[in-house]
Amino acid sequence: MSDSGVRDSGVSTEVRTDITEGVAVLTVSNPARRNALNLELSTNLVAAVDEAVAEPGVGAIVVTGEPPAFCAGGDLAELQQADPATLKRVYSGFLALASCPLPTLAAVNGAAVGAGINLALACDVRLAGPTARFDVRFMQLGLHPGGGFTWMAQRALGAQGSAAMTLFGDVLDAREAERVGLAWRAYDSDDALLAAAHELAGRAAAAPRDLIETTKATMRVTSRLDAHADATDIEVRAQAESVHSAAFAERVAALQKKISRK
Repeated sequence: MSDSGVRDSGVSTEVRTDITEGVAVLTVSNPARRNALNLELSTNLVAAVDEAVAEPGVGAIVVTGEPPAFCAGGDLAELQQADPATLKRVYSGFLALASCPLPTLAAVNGAAVGAGINLALACDVRLAGPTARFDVRFMQLGLHPGGGFTWMAQRALGAQGSAAMTLFGDVLDAREAERVGLAWRAYDSDDALLAAAHELAGRAAAAPRDLIETTKATMRVTSRLDAHADATDIEVRAQAESVHSAAFAERVAALQKKISRK
């Protein structure tokens, strides 16, 4: 367990890191602001992601919020004084997850508002707990979306879904988020949410780290291609390399041995 952050008068603004079985669980904590991403918390999140990636034993990252919220957005007091440079510093926390080479998963355990949805969208997969609530809220605040929200939302929800949530202010609970594809799955308790997040992330962490990093990088490239043939050309080179890896040889041998015993 490690902490990135400071404590003031018993109230913490930090990102707690708990590493178990190759999975780094990052808990964003700013309880006085329902985990709003102020400059301090964003800086701490960048440090926590960097530290997790630098740890050779970590193969996947889960991000969640200090109960009872996931992330209530950006700190409005800071936003009122923000210039473009300051806004990019606010974005830095979830952008660190968006650019992370490891698989990332958001365990949304409460309200995700504004920048909180950015934090969830920055992850590869989103799971929703019973109190999850996805509320874009930019229009209601008179605030233009930022941090690449419009790009991420349209990729996750399509044109109609992103317009419904962004322009028309449609708010989704966990089950609706699951139904429209914003969340991969929804769960009936926070315990089940976190257990499922750790189990799913553990599957990624169990793969050879260099392989899963390469595969995630390939997925990013092929998602921008139009032709199946172009994707095939990219994959054939990477797959040929993995065929000759020690990890593949060891796992095939173990599988053959298991089959021979039946």
